[in-house]
Amino acid sequence: MSTTIGSRIERRPFASLGHANHGWLNARHHFSFADYHDPARMHWGAIRVWNDDEIASRSGFPPHPHADMEIITYVRKGAITHQDSLGNKGRTEAGDVQVMSAGTGIRHAEYNLEDETTTLFQIWIIPRERGGQPSWGSKPFPGNDRSGRLAVLASGHEEDREALRIRADARLLGGTVKAGESVTYDSAEGRHLYLVPATGRIEIEGEIFEARDGAAIIGGAPITIKAIEDAEIVLVDSE
Repeated sequence: MSTTIGSRIERRPFASLGHANHGWLNARHHFSFADYHDPARMHWGAIRVWNDDEIASRSGFPPHPHADMEIITYVRKGAITHQDSLGNKGRTEAGDVQVMSAGTGIRHAEYNLEDETTTLFQIWIIPRERGGQPSWGSKPFPGNDRSGRLAVLASGHEEDREALRIRADARLLGGTVKAGESVTYDSAEGRHLYLVPATGRIEIEGEIFEARDGAAIIGGAPITIKAIEDAEIVLVDSE
């Protein structure tokens, strides 16, 4: 069950998320996905999917198609190896991010070739426009660049020059906050924020969020995120 905090924030406890365990893949769905359907959780702004995936060692997603979607993978533990129909191949490690613009169509596979379980967030964002040449990119982000702040990791805004490019009116941010410390994030009216503490407990406007809970937030005023425990925070700001 979700909890509404004031009129701006909805807490989605981890236990309330959609769940599918395929053996090799143990997945939680923040939004309707595959066999999980909740009309109240179809999307949040341009955010269409936020999956919390645990992928067993030496397994993964075989080749499959996508079109007209911006797909971001934020690796939390282990690594994921990507291969696609454009000939791209790359390995993205914990703390790093890969993005794929599906455009007019692309086939890709995502495998955990490691000796440990890989955990990641897979986030789908609706693009500004349909079509376009498909593309893929990956980038390492030094962890100390995110300590005590929210750093932009992927963005559809030109001013975010160091971030991976996506074709959507959105930003993906990540940061780490030590217990007892806070970060503040401001956004414009009409924005839709979705925040998940990958690890640790946090507090937003007096409400406690456990690790892997979701927070659907209406933009337009600053939010302060206080770490009750050392926390890793992932946030998407979309139209």
